[in-house]
Amino acid sequence: MHALNLSLALLLIPLVAGAGEAPLTGGEFEARTTGRTMTYAVDGKVYGTEQYLPGNRVIWAFEGDDCVRGIWEETAGRICFLYEDDPEPACWQFFDDGGRLTARFDGDPEGARLKEVAQSPEPMSCPGPEVGA
Repeated sequence: MHALNLSLALLLIPLVAGAGEAPLTGGEFEARTTGRTMTYAVDGKVYGTEQYLPGNRVIWAFEGDDCVRGIWEETAGRICFLYEDDPEPACWQFFDDGGRLTARFDGDPEGARLKEVAQSPEPMSCPGPEVGA
């Protein structure tokens, strides 16, 4: 019985540790991102870059990959992205971390977070198959 209680307690630690954080609402996220291009990293390694356009439109590229267009919407306290190359939405919770965004992927058991490492008002450079089209 003690082993079961210990197991349950260990499972709840990540929930309690993040309980004080309030994820950004859709309005807060929109105000922080629209008109900006942000680069995100995981554990110090660049993960990808996203340009946030008016009307909840985005352009995303994994590091070293082609750009993909999409849209985002707030759903049940999460920011969900739907990209043209994937029929399934990718949902995240975004947080303010000392003026920078952090994001936790919905359903990530490890709790790994993307961290904003750069921000610019400039558009993304999107070389790839659409160039010259």
